[in-house]
Amino acid sequence: MKPYVIGIDMGGTNTAFGIVDARGTVIASSSIKTGKHSKIEDYIDELYTEISRIIVANDAEGKINGIGIGAPNANYFTGVIEDGVNLPWPTPIPLADLISKKFGIPCLITNDANAAAIGEMTYGAARGLKDFIMITLGTGVGSGIVVNGQMVYGHDGFAGELGHVIMKRNNGRVCGCGRTGCLEAYCSATGVARTAREFLEIRDEDSLLREYDIENITSKDVYDCAVKGDKLALDIFNYTGTILGEALADFVTFSSPEAFVIFGGLTKSGDYIMNPIREAFDKNIMKVFKGKVKILISELKESDAAVLGASALGWEIKED
Repeated sequence: MKPYVIGIDMGGTNTAFGIVDARGTVIASSSIKTGKHSKIEDYIDELYTEISRIIVANDAEGKINGIGIGAPNANYFTGVIEDGVNLPWPTPIPLADLISKKFGIPCLITNDANAAAIGEMTYGAARGLKDFIMITLGTGVGSGIVVNGQMVYGHDGFAGELGHVIMKRNNGRVCGCGRTGCLEAYCSATGVARTAREFLEIRDEDSLLREYDIENITSKDVYDCAVKGDKLALDIFNYTGTILGEALADFVTFSSPEAFVIFGGLTKSGDYIMNPIREAFDKNIMKVFKGKVKILISELKESDAAVLGASALGWEIKED
């Protein structure tokens, strides 16, 4: 077997990738903007150029065993992104086949949150856990469910779309999936920005957030204002964290996990988001589960969990 694999984490905003050895060491890594190109072929061309550059720079030519990719709504069984709601290209996309042909290297894909869960289970906060749920808070809300040490894929490869559990049945926000009221529409980074715009429009109190262009406000802007003690910004995090904590309490009833591992950009908000999550979780969890389920923050650098998890797929590929 060749000594390296490539792991690729395709997010809705950024695509991170790295060369990984058999011990799980990321030898080299880089990233590109996912939505920079209007055509998937142009995106793959840039990905090929950048990955080839780090392969050459690290003397890894001819030494790549396989490529593993974590991508939104990627199907492990078919190699196809069948409904990439946070991607800029029309779906379905036969991504594994396109990448294999471009690179001349075998490729397997899985859901990006599943890849993050595999990485966390192997290298991070979920080491030693047999039952846990990974929640990724990025452009969208993803999840990977592990039961008895195995990823849950379901019969068609799409199990575990907890970001699209409906939290508000009446007058909910329109989600990228086409439905209304999904968890993702409230608890993703884009959901936080939507909440900020809503609060600024319906509330007349003073706020540092009013100094920003309302149409381009980001979750980072909300965090920066929260750090300065801005009440509206703090309320936005309380609103977001409460919804997510309520959702996690409901998810426990499905698989009784030992832990949730929270991963992604929003976790950088620290206690501003985690305190309301834990408070709402404790308030809403069934009595039989109380005190049994931990809520952990990923121990891996952002993108590393997904890159490492995706890279693990590269070792599943056997040489002819």
